[in-house]
Amino acid sequence: MRPIGYMYKRVDMPEGLDLPGVSDVYSLGDCVNDNFTDYIDFWKHNGYFLFDTPTIMRALADEHAISLKGMRLFYYEAHDLQFDGETGEWMPFSPFHNEVNVLPPVRATLEGFDITSFWAGAGPECSPLSCNYLARSIHTNAHCLLPTFEAAVHVLESGEFKDAEPGPYRIIAVYSIAEH
Repeated sequence: MRPIGYMYKRVDMPEGLDLPGVSDVYSLGDCVNDNFTDYIDFWKHNGYFLFDTPTIMRALADEHAISLKGMRLFYYEAHDLQFDGETGEWMPFSPFHNEVNVLPPVRATLEGFDITSFWAGAGPECSPLSCNYLARSIHTNAHCLLPTFEAAVHVLESGEFKDAEPGPYRIIAVYSIAEH
């Protein structure tokens, strides 16, 4: 797994999102659980369209009067290969640009594994477990994440994500960070 960055996200259970056993959503994609802001135009993100440190996001929030109240901080790592659902093959990928200098956290709690689409090849797009309601037929934990890396590989290779979203897909380890 390679470090890809941090993001502050809103984590609640959106009204009408009927996923049995899911209490909130910790996905990397922001279709269901919003990022702290629409940050792309600030151009402070790294080559994975995340942030190298939480400090960068806090500075943006201060500078642009963006409230982080109610947000949770997450750290992400990606499997070194992405899966092409059309060919059934695993292939290497690179960041959109080479400006990546992620400082891994001292303490973080592994919450599970997300599978996120990267059709455009830049930033994270959809997380079909929540966005496409695949968690209705695929067992996830209470945060709408797969419990193990092996489970994520299995659902991809078995075709359970076929036709969910345009791929390729990346397996993402999702860590929560408790802030003091």
